[in-house]
Amino acid sequence: MKLSPIRTAVAAAGSAILTFGPIEPGRAFTFEQTEISQDRVIAIAQPRAFGGYQLLILEQVSNRRQCWSESGSNPVSVDPLLVTFDFTGICGRATDSNGFSIRMAGTDLALKYSLNLQTVDGNVVLVGSPSDPNAEPIVIGRTNGDANGFMKIILDPGWRFTKRTYQGRVLGHFYFTSDRSAPGDTGNTGGNTGGNTGGNTAFRDIANDIYASEIKEAVALGFVAGFSQDNTFRPQLAVTREQLVSLVLESLKGIQGANITFASTVVSPPYRDVEISRWSAAKVLFARDNKIVSGYTDGTFKPTQPVTRAELMAVLRRAAEFGLTARGKQPNLVSQQPPKTFSDTQNHWAAAIINQMSSYCSVASSLNEVGTRFAPDDPAQRNYAAAATLRMLKCVKAQ
Repeated sequence: MKLSPIRTAVAAAGSAILTFGPIEPGRAFTFEQTEISQDRVIAIAQPRAFGGYQLLILEQVSNRRQCWSESGSNPVSVDPLLVTFDFTGICGRATDSNGFSIRMAGTDLALKYSLNLQTVDGNVVLVGSPSDPNAEPIVIGRTNGDANGFMKIILDPGWRFTKRTYQGRVLGHFYFTSDRSAPGDTGNTGGNTGGNTGGNTAFRDIANDIYASEIKEAVALGFVAGFSQDNTFRPQLAVTREQLVSLVLESLKGIQGANITFASTVVSPPYRDVEISRWSAAKVLFARDNKIVSGYTDGTFKPTQPVTRAELMAVLRRAAEFGLTARGKQPNLVSQQPPKTFSDTQNHWAAAIINQMSSYCSVASSLNEVGTRFAPDDPAQRNYAAAATLRMLKCVKAQ
């Protein structure tokens, strides 16, 4: 579908459009995001009694009872079962701008775009309409037809659901999230773990971060970046599995002999949930084929799932072995110091890996570098992921 009829429809603001206002100013910049299971949330075009559609988001919070059912195709009809029973504690729902907004390249766009549903050429389209009349609208998804009932909104490629967080606490607000930058913005293009591609390390949000010096060095080496939109690094943002692949492979390019190249065209998905058109497909393929990462037994990779600190160590160990082999050495990690004893890893599946990586240039270290907890199942944040990858890289070069 071309953008021109959509933009015309936005300007017209006819009866087929329902627009939700932005959240109050001064709040969006404090929010971050967290990944969620995509199969437990759905966007729905809900018919209004006086014409047109409104946006409804449902989330399966617990498995005690089904929140919705789906049938048919083009469009997929939805039966929102919550209307027939008390859904408290079972289903979550959002029906206005307090419950959802757009997030692109790590930036909350609630103050710049409002979400609306438009009927265009027999199709209901979810669009982000800009407050700036000169800016382009953002197409997020569509129903692929019009059945005059509750319909599932299929998100366009590159879009997913996440949730808003504030100071580490997950909120009920949903984001329609893309790793791409908003139209006219020069931010994240999806293939990097940050937004800008330059070497600026004067980020305004890392001055008091324990990993500040290592973040600056990692950025200078070019394997991680910050966000040019607001000159931040967002150190406490969780790293997803595909972002970790990108970060690690970009770091390994700094090892002589590594010869890291990515296929210009991916002919088949490396995993069934990593489409060939996905920005990370070529990197995930390379990492899989070189045994740096592996998927799950069900054939998935879960690219947008936050990587845990334990998983980070597993990937960095394999990356170190790859790097040593590239340098013509045996892939045996030589301890640089006595291993650290952590208080919470003894019976963990990654206990031996974490122990080994703690002796390898302190790649594995205590949570926030204090105490004895490693917190193996906590999400790996951007600050520690950058620092740990840098330590791995230095250790490989020095061995």
